[in-house]
Amino acid sequence: MNPESMIAAFLVGLLGGTHCIGMCGGIVGALSSGLSLDVQASRLRLIAAQLAYNSGRISSYTVAGILLGLFGQQLGDSGVLEGFPVGRIVAGIIMILFGIYLAGWWHTLLFLERAGAWLWRYIEPLGRRFVPVHSAGQAYLLGLVWGWLPCGMVYAVLAMALASGSATGGGTIMLAFGVGTLPVMLTMGLAFTTLKRLVQDPRIRMVAGILVILMGIMMLLANPAGHGHHAHHH
Repeated sequence: MNPESMIAAFLVGLLGGTHCIGMCGGIVGALSSGLSLDVQASRLRLIAAQLAYNSGRISSYTVAGILLGLFGQQLGDSGVLEGFPVGRIVAGIIMILFGIYLAGWWHTLLFLERAGAWLWRYIEPLGRRFVPVHSAGQAYLLGLVWGWLPCGMVYAVLAMALASGSATGGGTIMLAFGVGTLPVMLTMGLAFTTLKRLVQDPRIRMVAGILVILMGIMMLLANPAGHGHHAHHH
């Protein structure tokens, strides 16, 4: 397991908070207003519902990471990509594209989000069954559904999960990413407007975007041609 990938995934989640607000702000708002009045009235139950919702979302990310990591492992084992780290190259390029998107310079990953939208049409109605939310359990199930929302940022990190080439690696990368998104998502759910204003500041978005671009470039430059990685085959 490569710790750099986990750190990069966590940072994308943390820095991409500006994107989360645009993408998931409405959903989190709907979740908060969809909570039954007795839950809304209790600060403790409100926090429990938000934590449960986010745990569900992160569970879905982790499952997706495990599946893509397994797929990456199959590609590696097949020997088709012998000595050519295609997964890491794809991940690096998608990270750079996401950084450009995050900085607000060009909506590069919209095509990926549109591609995910057809699947979302079938998943989204499931989420409606859990609204209004009366319990943490319901909030968790709603989070499981919303975790599959088409999102360029999630896709950027899923590319890293694929590049990890293992179920454990892919799952851990997506878990680290999900934990990175928690501060902003919880803050949104608990309606701290100051933070919302701060992360929507174009300068903050630009700095976050540049940092993600740099991580993508580092991924492309690291360990060229996979030396050492395939040594056990020779």
